[in-house]
Amino acid sequence: MKTEASTQSISPESAGRIIGLTGGIASGKSLATSLFAKLGIAIVDTDAISRELVEPGSTCLDKIRARFGNEILLEDGQLDRDRLRRRILDQPAERAALEAILHPAIRTRARERANAAAHHAPYVLVVVPLLAEDSVWPAYRDWLDAVITLTAPPALRRERLTTRPGIDASQAEQLIAAQVDDHARRSIADFELVNDRSPEVLHEQIIDLDARLRQPDSID
Repeated sequence: MKTEASTQSISPESAGRIIGLTGGIASGKSLATSLFAKLGIAIVDTDAISRELVEPGSTCLDKIRARFGNEILLEDGQLDRDRLRRRILDQPAERAALEAILHPAIRTRARERANAAAHHAPYVLVVVPLLAEDSVWPAYRDWLDAVITLTAPPALRRERLTTRPGIDASQAEQLIAAQVDDHARRSIADFELVNDRSPEVLHEQIIDLDARLRQPDSID
């Protein structure tokens, strides 16, 4: 295996770059993100931000409760994510209502964190699962310097999903169908990582891409 690039110095020309990472559900974003982090890359995870924004007592959770009712809360006041996911899965209007509450707040916090980290790492990776959605991409396009898409065959993604608690084959199919396809993700991407084999193979791809992204002329 190649030597990891985490010991490389930060190029003044590449520092400050903010790069989006997207991919469909179960494409391997968590694995890819952890591998980039091991190479010294700053990570801003919008899924983590979304969890922060719906903590009990938060403005976003209050808005979600007002829109969807108290039944989407657990007894301890936490958001019942499974119940909410099932509610919006096949109801576009409900999904749009949730996104209208969360997405602007997520985007604002993600941009603040990315800007803060941008000059202290080779580049910043902003992980946005739904980046290629028509309702999401326009708000990120102007401040991302490049986009990486992570792809995997739908059959493999379905298989991975059914290993997660509470997700059967039918739900896995719905979750994949609810998102745009890889063609849409490729249409906004500058780089592609293919996660259809072992973690070691993905690791090799990421090491190669990281070395490239550290070069001043890697992004036009």
